[in-house]
Amino acid sequence: MESKFNKTDKYSIRNWKISQIINSKDIVIPEIQRPFVWNATKVRDLLDSLYQGYPIGYVVTWLNHDVQLKGGGVSKGETIIIDGQQRIKALQAALLGHDITDSNYETRKIKIAFHPIEARFEVQNSAILKDKKWLPDISEVIRSSSSYSLVKNYLKLNPDVDEATAVEGIERLDKIPEKTIGLIELSAGLEIETITEIFIRINSAGTALSQADFVMSKIVSNKKYKGSELGKAIDYFCHLAEEPDFYKNIVKDKEFTETDFFRKIQWLKDEKDDLYNPKYTDLLRVAFTSQFNRGDLSDLVSLLSGRNFETRSYEDTIAEQSFATLKKGVLNFVNESNFNRFLMFIKSAGFIAPQLIQTQNALNFAYIVYLKLKELKYAEADIGKYVCRWFVYTILTGHFSRGAESSFDKDIRHISTKPFDQLLKEHEDATLSDTYWNTTLVQNLDTSVANSPLFRVFLAAQVKANTKGFLSDRDIVRNLIENRSDIHHLFPRDYLKKNGFERTDYNQIANYACTQAEINRAIGNSPPQEYFELVRKQMQTPSKKERICGISSEEELQENLKENCIPKEITNMDFKNYKEFLALRRKLMAEKIKEYYFSL
Repeated sequence: MESKFNKTDKYSIRNWKISQIINSKDIVIPEIQRPFVWNATKVRDLLDSLYQGYPIGYVVTWLNHDVQLKGGGVSKGETIIIDGQQRIKALQAALLGHDITDSNYETRKIKIAFHPIEARFEVQNSAILKDKKWLPDISEVIRSSSSYSLVKNYLKLNPDVDEATAVEGIERLDKIPEKTIGLIELSAGLEIETITEIFIRINSAGTALSQADFVMSKIVSNKKYKGSELGKAIDYFCHLAEEPDFYKNIVKDKEFTETDFFRKIQWLKDEKDDLYNPKYTDLLRVAFTSQFNRGDLSDLVSLLSGRNFETRSYEDTIAEQSFATLKKGVLNFVNESNFNRFLMFIKSAGFIAPQLIQTQNALNFAYIVYLKLKELKYAEADIGKYVCRWFVYTILTGHFSRGAESSFDKDIRHISTKPFDQLLKEHEDATLSDTYWNTTLVQNLDTSVANSPLFRVFLAAQVKANTKGFLSDRDIVRNLIENRSDIHHLFPRDYLKKNGFERTDYNQIANYACTQAEINRAIGNSPPQEYFELVRKQMQTPSKKERICGISSEEELQENLKENCIPKEITNMDFKNYKEFLALRRKLMAEKIKEYYFSL
């Protein structure tokens, strides 16, 4: 039933049958837009609510903005889902038997069983499959051409059940697709800014969609400029980066395998490096910012709609150009040479493993810098230097912690208007003064946050310098990190706990060092003055049995302490000296980070 509103209303409401929505070709439900995040139990509960006659909420849609064509006509956009995609996917999976792709990029089915006598739904399991009183998969009931035959077969398998109850239960189940859902249709005449505001308000609670979800909906709903093909390229690349085995699912999409995009991304199926596994939010942000010189993704929705920011009108030529520009940005991102060359630069700065990278926005913008400088014809050696320096700079200063989109927008505009070395120097002069290196950084190292980005930078500095692990005569930090070896407490945790120290004290990052697991175990809970005494005694004995480490001379020991930024005084310290030790080591770590930064 249509609901009537006055001219100020921004939407209308009508009821649609479930069967209309889940089978509609007029409403775009992008399969590739967003992973299915519901668990099977939630799908079961949704079916139960429908069976019992309870409301399941509105679905919100938007008819893409009308675009004036060159010949004077108007292009009608597709209707896209703004809110309700998870519910629709759940219904398609349960009622139609569609596959879903979960948050781990695995394709699977969700099968919901129904007990006609008890009027109860359950997620299919092995016990249900053995019990003839259950209909093990309701999609088989819904898709059945004859409910009469299905009822007859059920009664034959279960002669002891009450026939009237069984018939009523199965018939009610079969009628679920005829139930209605309220469909809120946002006005096609609304400007993009208003749609964006509605989108944000709708998704301010629950399983919120991001601005990137909105962009993906806009992309895949555009048939004229092959938006589905572009959207699939974005989504499939991110799937492959996370799980190369997903390739076997991509090749089933015969339409996509005929595209140039498929040929451009299939190299990733053999790539095992997981240093940079971008989500489609990351890919969109990098492609958009590097090509459009803008940082606000909401602008991309406007541009793809043909928005002329000066006249506030919508023009097909702008929409066409925007799709072409975005396509170029996506192809630049997924290009094998670009992607691997960029990662080579990041690794050359010591960031060799994903556990060293805690800030995805820093990595994203570093890739933007790479793509932009390459487009501007900078020399390869300079690109590598600037990418590494900028990446570490943004981590050290928390550059993107105060609003990534505004920072992206400001930074990309500057890159496009001034030489990068000048831009970088301006940032360094403003923030990396002697006060920063000698005081601010030392103070910032006073933290017990285990995943501190500053500690990750310190480890990267050690990797770049080929530093040996703490008390190691052979294994360098690079190898230890790659093999996920221990981060050791120089003053053992349990030792400090027994002497009255709190968690925020003993877990200070200045108390951490990368070392071999066997060295960590050999030290145990001994205070430094004790285990260093054993180390020195063992230097004098030729036996290799029960040694703490392989270091064999005082000179070697002092060198190991120096390269791990550990004050030499530690060898005579116990818990009474712990605070003094932390202060000394923070200064040494800050000096190491400074030296590392200016070596990039």
